[in-house]
Amino acid sequence: MLSTMQDAPLTIATIMRHATSLNSCRTVTTAVGDGKYRTVTYREIGEQAGRLANALRGLGITGDERVGTFMWNNAEHTVAYLAVPSMGAVLHTLNIRLSPEQIAYIANEAEDQIVIADVSLTAQLAPVLPQLTTVHTVIVVGAGDLGPLEASGKTVLRYDDLLAAHPVDFDWPEIDERSAAAMCYTSGTTGNPKGVVYSHRSSFLHSMAVCTANALGIGSDDVALPIVPMFHANAWGMPYAAMMAGADLVMPDRFLDGRSLIDLIETCRPTVAAAVPTIWNDVQNNLEKTPGHDISSLRLVACGGSAVPLSLMQAFQERHGVYIQQLWGMTETSPTATTAKPLPGVPDEQHWATRATQGRAMCGVEVRIVDDAGAALPSDGKAVGEIEVRGPWITGSYYLGYDSDKFDSGWLRTGDVGVIDDCGFITLTDRAKDVIKSGGEWISSVELENHLIAHPAVLEAAVVAVPDDRWQERPLVAVVLHEGASATPAELREFLADKVVRWWLPERWTYVDQVPRTSVGKYDKKAIRARYADGAYDVITL
Repeated sequence: MLSTMQDAPLTIATIMRHATSLNSCRTVTTAVGDGKYRTVTYREIGEQAGRLANALRGLGITGDERVGTFMWNNAEHTVAYLAVPSMGAVLHTLNIRLSPEQIAYIANEAEDQIVIADVSLTAQLAPVLPQLTTVHTVIVVGAGDLGPLEASGKTVLRYDDLLAAHPVDFDWPEIDERSAAAMCYTSGTTGNPKGVVYSHRSSFLHSMAVCTANALGIGSDDVALPIVPMFHANAWGMPYAAMMAGADLVMPDRFLDGRSLIDLIETCRPTVAAAVPTIWNDVQNNLEKTPGHDISSLRLVACGGSAVPLSLMQAFQERHGVYIQQLWGMTETSPTATTAKPLPGVPDEQHWATRATQGRAMCGVEVRIVDDAGAALPSDGKAVGEIEVRGPWITGSYYLGYDSDKFDSGWLRTGDVGVIDDCGFITLTDRAKDVIKSGGEWISSVELENHLIAHPAVLEAAVVAVPDDRWQERPLVAVVLHEGASATPAELREFLADKVVRWWLPERWTYVDQVPRTSVGKYDKKAIRARYADGAYDVITL
């Protein structure tokens, strides 16, 4: 028996129509530096989307060709988020923090035809542009010298001039909701980046899930601040979710340091924000150095990308009244797959223990753990295995079929290792490639890091496995201390002594000015291990 329901496609164009008509007075505010901001309405965003679609059509984008973006989080990027998928093309957000070789690799593999680029990123794009074999045109946002880009031999156009030459009305086509809407490549910490292709349907469903109360609960009374880059997994879906809900958007552009973000929060008063833990650690550090700031407009901060230290969550809540909620996911999961919202009525101790987990699966997503042979393990809070996921916004393959071994009978093998308790809460102990196997037993680098960052002298701490003649592997700790603070390895080891089992306690310590990071702000443990192997660190052994 068939239903009597209408079969309306779930597309980005549907979100655009809703946002630019019913919520046309809501706004997108972009930071421009020196404490200044510019604001446009959703109606104006919609008009610019029409102009951009007409311009792209005139430049040869007639089907599902790929249009790259090389941009910060700003209003123009939001326009591309709407226009490119809604016209039937595919939005390919290029990660501006990848190496030139990786940028060329992914743009060529995706066969990008046009790149929309921020003029402030000219110095990064110009050297790699001649290597982008399929790109014929660059559209530049902002005023500045175009000479370095023009030297590539590509056609280079100014965004404002191009849009001014085209009408706001565009004949938006009917689009199959299962067709490609956007592409995002993994950050490539092991091997070449791999392409993930989001459909209109998956993006729509993910946005609806983000709006639910168990996730971010974004509504029309919110002001959403996506600090997480728009080139990384669609900024965790926040721009689409905000437009779907009729919330205002605040965009930080390139101003991502702690001081600039505090100014933005005090000025624009966002209610919900999202970023990786290193960003919030920087914000907290700045708040400690310069007290008196008010960030209390934030009712909820979504935090993920790596494990969020419990001490960071407690500091924000107790000192600033800001609730941090941990999410878990990856590029392959759109990215939000689980949220760490405690169950109602639990005691305070269990409440905080739940907040420290990676959470429970959102409705539509299924999660399990498996052993090395791929056999499912019980969700008893004890069995440790690799996390596998499946669902309507989880990728079922990589673009062009790469790394097919990452997919197990309809499940995505995430590479994350952890446990699942009987209520479905996941606790990650490591990435599979970062697990420390010492004397046949696992040591959780994540747990050691989270304990160490709670020490008052420690700003950052990263733990990696290094070779050991006796135990096969042992932990190495790379520590960044707060300015003016001091703590010896012996003192830090003693601090850990009552928090972990004795054989976990690290013998090798090194002090660094900054922990190296990946292109999306996570600790780059591959780089730490390489530097250790090259003898680049002064290591203190206890």
